[in-house]
Amino acid sequence: MPIDDFIITVFVCIDDFLKNEKKLRRRGPAPKLTDAEVLTMETVGEFLGFGSDKAIYEYFKHHWLEWFPNLGHRTTFARQSANFWIIKEKLQKYLSRKCHTNDLYLFDGFPIPICNYKRARRGNRFCEHASFGYCAAKDVHYYGFKGHLLTNQRGLIVDFTLTHASADEQNALYDLAKKTQQQSPTKDCSELP
Repeated sequence: MPIDDFIITVFVCIDDFLKNEKKLRRRGPAPKLTDAEVLTMETVGEFLGFGSDKAIYEYFKHHWLEWFPNLGHRTTFARQSANFWIIKEKLQKYLSRKCHTNDLYLFDGFPIPICNYKRARRGNRFCEHASFGYCAAKDVHYYGFKGHLLTNQRGLIVDFTLTHASADEQNALYDLAKKTQQQSPTKDCSELP
């Protein structure tokens, strides 16, 4: 699929999704760059491998400015895209529900340390939620959380969760599998790249 067709497809999909969402801002002037344009730029930029807002902004400024004439300044773009974290999470879940099929799923957990293991007892960050854990793959003890990711065989993220570091991965897998089973697939994404 040519890149211009891909940008149009992503924009239409995101624009349709945003029509069903409640109003995103309650006060202040509307930004010149629409919400669908910002999310499209960020999605396409991440797909193309740009790892930062600055790289995404520079790519669209140099190559697609005629499609996004209200691009404005980079910091405005970065601020506007950072404010969409809730919408991005909802969009990711919407697309994974829309595109996942009943196929093979892959599950893995990974450590999310929040401070050095030796300093954990002195600090009180996240003391109600974090715990001590062990990662066998890295052979390391740590203090923090454990992330759990469920993907299908195509690499699409179906769901994710965050638990304390000492949580059993089997329980997290059971919860994610139960949620995934309740969601019925509505579309096969065989046409996706």
